Amino acid sequence: MEYTLRPFRDGDAVSLASLTLAAIRAVGSARYSAEQVDAWAAHHPGPERFLERVAIGHAIFVAADSNDIAVAYSLLEPPIEQSGVSSGHLDMLYCHPDHTRRGLANLLLTKAEEQARSSGVERLFTEASELAKSAFEKAGYAATGRRDFTIEGPGGSVPIHNYAMEKSLII
Repeated sequence: MEYTLRPFRDGDAVSLASLTLAAIRAVGSARYSAEQVDAWAAHHPGPERFLERVAIGHAIFVAADSNDIAVAYSLLEPPIEQSGVSSGHLDMLYCHPDHTRRGLANLLLTKAEEQARSSGVERLFTEASELAKSAFEKAGYAATGRRDFTIEGPGGSVPIHNYAMEKSLII
């Protein structure tokens, strides 16, 4: 299957919310418990959240299938200054379970990196799930630590973890 990479369109919001939930539920269960997946899924953004994020200047890059349906995406927040360094936060990277292992994460990470560089960003950082960690490592990110925390789920507070990761864009 061929994919195209393009900017977010308002009509993508429902597809992105749906594929996020599908990824959490289907792929998340490979590395997280059912209780953790349920809590994570309870916090996934609905369609309106994508529209809100774009409205405040966040960039969403979409991988679309041959029918121009969004099947994967990344979300890059506007640059911030941290300790005198222009940093970019890659907040989301999700792929529909039917389209994993096809190089989409790498394409989306490359596009986000290009956008960040053009905005003067010197460092990208993210919080990667157990599942996304290897995709970020392949793209040159280094884990700086494991983050253990709790999120509220349907049954109460649930312990979960992810990884703080970063990549220098200085050549």
